[in-house]
Amino acid sequence: RSSDLERIVADFTGTATQVEEPLNAVYGVTVAATTYAIKAVIDPDMPMNSGFYRVVEVRAPRGTLVNPVPPAPVGGGNVETSQRIADVVLRALAEAFPGRVPAASCGTMSNLLLGGKGWAFYETIGCGSGGRPCCDGVDGVHTNMTNTLNTPVEVAEAEYPLLFRAYELRPDSGGPGRSRGGLGIVRAVTVLENDVTVTVYAERHQLRPWGLEGGGAGAPFRSYVIRAGGEKVELLPKTTLRLGHGDTIYVETPGGGGYGDPCERPQELVERDIEDGKVSPEAARRSYCYEG
Repeated sequence: RSSDLERIVADFTGTATQVEEPLNAVYGVTVAATTYAIKAVIDPDMPMNSGFYRVVEVRAPRGTLVNPVPPAPVGGGNVETSQRIADVVLRALAEAFPGRVPAASCGTMSNLLLGGKGWAFYETIGCGSGGRPCCDGVDGVHTNMTNTLNTPVEVAEAEYPLLFRAYELRPDSGGPGRSRGGLGIVRAVTVLENDVTVTVYAERHQLRPWGLEGGGAGAPFRSYVIRAGGEKVELLPKTTLRLGHGDTIYVETPGGGGYGDPCERPQELVERDIEDGKVSPEAARRSYCYEG
């Protein structure tokens, strides 16, 4: 906040310069992600009008990742960097408004693109939201800077040469905490023709979604291919490669961070998570002081 407490200033001075990869976020995206996070914490029911924008200032130096200049590519800034901007602002607000901000959600849209001759399939895959002061994070949802729903398996299989092997929650992916982080998703797709191009474009591969108030980080993003002959190929988070008939792409999206000391989580909730397959007994003993 500024010194007169009548304005909120989000200053991105010091952000890295723009990059040659399509990760740059145009100024409008930076403003949208920043103001979204501010509104969500201060008053979710506040109308978004000129009065709101009049008291919020977003400083984003030109030529940086959050305010690029031509010819910087910007496609991924909308779907990926915007998520990280929201994370940064929410983390800063957690210090100013303790007890009102959840732990980090997954911080990525986990983009998956598949295409062959005459067809293309693109979806963003849900993940885990951060544990909250009141309760657990939500499993398998889109968070923050998104507005898309899942593609029904039946529709995708009817329209494309694809076979979905898995669409399920990812066990042990939610960050441990008094309030557990939401679980990520496992999405596995087998291609049913040759010469298919797959692109994975995601974040949170190394820097995991952070916890708050003693909570642990959520699981990182992961993707890999199992070839028809059984070979396993681990993928980087931003990758394009060719698939053949029978190859399967696996995408494991991040879980949300945990909130609060995991050892303060009621044991009956830990046991329920074990029964539901959300937390393994090993993880419960390791992270939740569980003795069962």
